[in-house]
Amino acid sequence: MRNVVLVSGLIYTGISLALSAVFLVLTILGGYTWVARIGGAAWVFMLSMIILMPVVTPMVKKRAGG
Repeated sequence: MRNVVLVSGLIYTGISLALSAVFLVLTILGGYTWVARIGGAAWVFMLSMIILMPVVTPMVKKRAGG
């Protein structure tokens, strides 16, 4: 069980970080301030974590056979 929690945590944290990085790259192309970029990236990260936690963990648990 501990392994499932660790693996799923790494997966949804990595996806959330990647989405935040994409957001930062896309906002650099626009005329946004750095405060808006960083705040938006933090918001994207938090929302992604909230959405992905209950989705990824059961998928990892199912693949692990538990």
